[in-house]
Amino acid sequence: MSDNPLPNAEQQLQVLRASPVFGTLPESALQFLQQQLRVQTVAAGEMVLHEGSAADSLIVVFAGRLRVTRHGPQGELLLFNELGPGECQGEAGLMLRQPRPADVSALRDSVVAWLDQAGFEALLHHDPVRFNQVFSQALVRYLRHSPKPVEPQRAMTIALVPLAPTEGLDELALALQAALAPAGAVRLLQPQGPTAGDQDLVQAMRRFDQWEQAAEVLLIRAEPQLSAWTRFAVRQADQVVFVAPAGSSPLIGSFERRLREEPGFSYKRQQLALLHAPEVLLPQSQRPWLKERHELERVLPLRQHHLGDAARLARFLTNQAVGVVLGGGGARGFAHLGVLQALGEAGIPIDLIGGNSMGALIASQWTLGHGLDAIRERIQSFAANGERPTLPMVSLLSGRRMEQGIRRLCMAGGVDAQMDALWLPFFTAACNLSRACTTVLDEGPMWRAVLASNSPAGLLPPVPYRGDLLVDGAILDNVPVEAMRRRLGARLERRRGNGTVIAIDVDVAEPMTVELDLQRMGARDKLRASLKSQSPLPSIGQILYRAGHIGGMVQRDRTRAQSDFYLEPPVSGFSLMAYKQAGQIVEAGYAYARQAIQGWDRGALPHGN
Repeated sequence: MSDNPLPNAEQQLQVLRASPVFGTLPESALQFLQQQLRVQTVAAGEMVLHEGSAADSLIVVFAGRLRVTRHGPQGELLLFNELGPGECQGEAGLMLRQPRPADVSALRDSVVAWLDQAGFEALLHHDPVRFNQVFSQALVRYLRHSPKPVEPQRAMTIALVPLAPTEGLDELALALQAALAPAGAVRLLQPQGPTAGDQDLVQAMRRFDQWEQAAEVLLIRAEPQLSAWTRFAVRQADQVVFVAPAGSSPLIGSFERRLREEPGFSYKRQQLALLHAPEVLLPQSQRPWLKERHELERVLPLRQHHLGDAARLARFLTNQAVGVVLGGGGARGFAHLGVLQALGEAGIPIDLIGGNSMGALIASQWTLGHGLDAIRERIQSFAANGERPTLPMVSLLSGRRMEQGIRRLCMAGGVDAQMDALWLPFFTAACNLSRACTTVLDEGPMWRAVLASNSPAGLLPPVPYRGDLLVDGAILDNVPVEAMRRRLGARLERRRGNGTVIAIDVDVAEPMTVELDLQRMGARDKLRASLKSQSPLPSIGQILYRAGHIGGMVQRDRTRAQSDFYLEPPVSGFSLMAYKQAGQIVEAGYAYARQAIQGWDRGALPHGN
C-alpha cells in the first residue's frame, strides 16, 4: 500500500467531473457512480491489472499515474500509454467479457477506484440511457482503436538522482528548474539542509498532492544514497535523471543497483547526465555508461555554468527536443549553412543533428563547434583537393585523398573526434550493401562515419564496418528522418516519436532523358552528342549519382510526411560540383529558410536559450 491518503467524496467527484469518460454525466449520475466505486491506494510498482486475466471490473485513476504495458511475441516489454487522474481502463473488457489485453501497474504511488460487475449493472439500472451512452462510446473508441490521450494535463514529476556526491548538482537543479519554466510552473523540492531530515520528508508527503495540482512540473533533488528521501523522490517520479561527475566510474555501484530493484523502477523513463567542468573541450565517451544500463533513453553530457546544456536536457524531458536532418546533394548542400543560420536567428534550438553525404559532412563540423563561415571555408578547401582515378576494380576513384581530408576535418584538439563524445548528439546514415539496409552510425571515429556516408557506390570504395560494406546512404534514404524519429522517441514506447523534426532536402531530380530515336548509348554516342548540337548524353558520373539517389527520390513523399517541417531550398540552378559558388548557395538557403520559418506555427517549437 502507498502512503497516499484516500480522497474524500467531493475530491472524487472533482476527478469524475473532469474525466474524459464520465465528465458529460449530470451531477446526480456522477454521485451515484461515485457511490459504486471501491477506492484504495496502490504503491509504486504494484500491479493493478494483469494481462490475460478476467475483465470483471474497470478502474478509474483518482491520483498518481499508471502505466499500461504488454509483452511482445518474443516476450519483450512494450510500453503503451499512461493513465492519469480521471482516466479509465477496462471499460470494453467489462462489457465484452474479454480477457484483459494489457498489464496495468502503478508508475508512482497512486489512488485507484474499482467498478465491479455488480456496480456496473447498478449503473445501468439506475440511469440506463445515460450510462449506456457513456459505455457505448467507450466501446466504440476501443473497437476503432482510438488512442487515449497520452499526455493529459497533469504535473510531471522528475527525480534528479546523483549517483555519487557531485560538484555542481545544486546549480544544475536550479538551472534545470529555470529551463523547465516554458512547460509551466515548476517547483523544486530539495532538503533544507545538507541531508534530508524527517521534517523534509513529512512535509513533502503531506503537501505533495497540493504541489502537484499547483505546478506543471515537480523537480525533486534526491541524495546520493538510498535514504528515505531518495526513495520518496524515485517512487513519485515519472522520469529519473541520474547525475554523475565526468571521470567517475561507469560501473553500476551498490546504491544504483539497489535503487533499480525498487518496485516499478524499470517502467520509469530514465536519462543520465554526465556533468563536466566548464572548460572541457569534448565530453567523456557515453559508451561505457550504456554498457550495463539498457533502460537508459540517452546519456547527455552537460557542462557546469552552461545554461544551454541544461535547456537541452529540459527539452528532452518534456518531449520538446528539436532534431535537424541534413540531406545529401553535393555542393548544393552548402544551403544547409544558410538554413542553420536562419534557425539560429529565429531562436530555434538544435538538440540533435543527423545527416547523409554532404549533410553529414556539414553536420560533423557543426557539432565540433565551427562557425558557419569557417565550415564553408573548410569544406571548400577540402573539395579543392579533388580525387585521383584508380584502376576500376572496386571504384573509379581512389578515395585516399577523400579519406585523408575528412580525417583532418574531423579532428578536435589534435585527436580523432568520436561520435559518442560530442556535446551535441550526432549521427550519419549509410547504405549497408551487405545487409541491404540503412545503417546509422553514432559511435566510433567521426571521420569513418562521415566517410561512409560520403562514398557513392562505384565512384569511391565502400567503407568496411564490422564486416559489412557501407556506401553513401542516398541509395535508400537521402534524408534520414526515420532515424531521427527513433532517437527522439522514448525507449520501447509505442508512439511516433517525441519532439520536432526539421528536414532539409537539397537533392534535385534533374532531367535525364535522351533523344527518342537513340537506340544504343555508348562511348562513341556520348562523344558524338558532345561534338554536335544534340542534347548531351549523361556521363558515367551523372548516371552513378542518379542511381545512388534513386531511393531517396522515390521515398521523398514519405520523408516529407515523417517530418514536422520540411525544407527544400531552391538550389536547382547550381550544379553538383559548384563548390566555388558556395557563398551564393548559402545565401539562397538562408533567404528561403527565413521566409519559410515566418510561416511556421511557432507554438509547436521551443525557443532556444
